[in-house]
Amino acid sequence: MIIAYQAQAEEEWTIDRYETLSYARVSGEVVHGDSLNFFIGSRENCETVYNNFTFVTYEKPGDIYQLEGKNIPIKINGEDFTAKVQAVNPFLIGFRVTFSLGEFPVKEYIHRLNNFYKKENKYEIEIVDGIDFKAAKYFDITTNNWKLDKLVPSVLEANKLCETINHLDS
Repeated sequence: MIIAYQAQAEEEWTIDRYETLSYARVSGEVVHGDSLNFFIGSRENCETVYNNFTFVTYEKPGDIYQLEGKNIPIKINGEDFTAKVQAVNPFLIGFRVTFSLGEFPVKEYIHRLNNFYKKENKYEIEIVDGIDFKAAKYFDITTNNWKLDKLVPSVLEANKLCETINHLDS
């Protein structure tokens, strides 16, 4: 008898808070160090989610920091989008690049994203070439995907956690 199986990464969600934010984070399946993040701010009455993701790279071009603030072409499940580079930070022997997908109303966004994920049965981000931008110059691995089966309960839990944060408007 031959038993075949496919190893799958666990869908590990981290739900926590930092200062005036709560967040839900899930690790990537291709590169575990890449994360998909949902930050919820108490200053916005916990009604807005900031969606970003990170890619770890071991490429070391001398101009990697000039990516900060630029919109980079990406594909999400094959559809064209752009993501704004929020930060480039040293990480292990390479860099971690943080990209913003934008800010959205929490409940509407996660339900829309959940429906998209269920329909497509995947959530994959690929960094692609654009005008004056070659993905391979900056990223050794240009694609990652995330399991989002627990998206809604995880982000709703982060949303509840946000509501426990006391904040002062400055």
